[in-house]
Amino acid sequence: MNRKKVIGLLGITSILGVTIYGKTDTAFAHGYVESPPARGYQGQLDSKSLGWDLSFKLYGNVITNPQSLEGPKGFPTAGPVDGHIASANGGLGQINDFTLDEQTSKRWKKTDVHTGPTTFTWHYTAPHKTSKWHYYMTKNGWNQNAPLSRDELQLIGEVKHDGSSASNNLSHTINIPKDRSGYNIILAVWDVSDTTNAFYNVIDVNVNDSNTSISSPTHLQCKNVGKDYISLSWNSQINASKYNIYRDGIKIQTINSNKYDDKDLSPGTEYSYKIEAVSANGEIFDKSNVIKVRTLYQDSKEKPTTPTNLHPMNITSKSATLIWEPSQHSSGIQMYEIYRNGSLVGNTTEECYTDDGLSSSTNYTYAIKALSNGGGTSELSNNLIITTKSMGTSELNDSWRRDKVYLQGDHVIFKGKEYEAKWWNTNHQPNQSEQYGPWKSLF
Repeated sequence: MNRKKVIGLLGITSILGVTIYGKTDTAFAHGYVESPPARGYQGQLDSKSLGWDLSFKLYGNVITNPQSLEGPKGFPTAGPVDGHIASANGGLGQINDFTLDEQTSKRWKKTDVHTGPTTFTWHYTAPHKTSKWHYYMTKNGWNQNAPLSRDELQLIGEVKHDGSSASNNLSHTINIPKDRSGYNIILAVWDVSDTTNAFYNVIDVNVNDSNTSISSPTHLQCKNVGKDYISLSWNSQINASKYNIYRDGIKIQTINSNKYDDKDLSPGTEYSYKIEAVSANGEIFDKSNVIKVRTLYQDSKEKPTTPTNLHPMNITSKSATLIWEPSQHSSGIQMYEIYRNGSLVGNTTEECYTDDGLSSSTNYTYAIKALSNGGGTSELSNNLIITTKSMGTSELNDSWRRDKVYLQGDHVIFKGKEYEAKWWNTNHQPNQSEQYGPWKSLF
């Protein structure tokens, strides 16, 4: 019988997906600074306008994984080494290149910001329990033509968290010192609370004199709707510290993120919304565009939204780890059903699933279906065809060597026992503790 389990994901390999950790480090943690855009996320944005080949040459593998710039936490005493801070040492092997560390005064696209309070908004592809965020900025006179190092950075802000999900704290207002101008780099660090890792995002900015002027929020839209709720989102404003939410002309809430769920509404009822941004000193600009949204009727045959973006996160000779974007339903999602080659093989309450006990060098087709708490069933997701890896007998016959760099998924024999590398490492012996070390025993 195949064993089914949902495993933690703590990073994404340059080709397939995640690095798998032991039980202590189980997590679903990924994210990046969306506004102002971090260097890695800017690469993903540019891939849509410049094309894949040019963007890959400029940014490297991060254009597919801006959420996976992950490394050991403890910065600045620990974390990525000097010269590889921007790439987070290659993201524990998830990015697997150091293109982001290349540094000149003209190398990277910059976002205009002002001194004083500035809002940084994160996007989490998989929120994680969080202890804090901390922000650093290049000092006056920093070397713009050399890879980033610790002694070039100054702490400019820290946001402590209560250990709950990162999604409870999307935006942070950080003060940019008044003595900064021109090109600077801001390093945003997200410390997760129940693993030994953090996420590192560098943001290239062009700093102007203090100016708290803000503009109207743009692109207000409905992201989801049910019989008793409406979910809204809009483009965040860099100098806004909070947003006022108006429903039918009446202010109903003030929040510090660019997403809002309006709940306890009446079924089959139309509501109008608009948003206004507020700066840290209380300045209010014109309101956004108005949108009108009608909640679903009580007796409507509401289906969960279809799971999207089903893709592989790790593939071995015996297993396939899948991940997808979550479905939505007014009553909530009860579970996801996993279909392999058209047959139901398991279910999970997470947006991640590992199918074990597969055959090597074999094609499999997967699809996902969402079930709501009210009994509704979504359409099947996109089909995903994967091919399991070969057994890799040549690797199994190799002995571990201290001078060899092993990548996630490599197999070695050490003292008569077989091990698999859990992440990119250099000179760790395979007989280290399985719980914390880079190797997983296969005996």
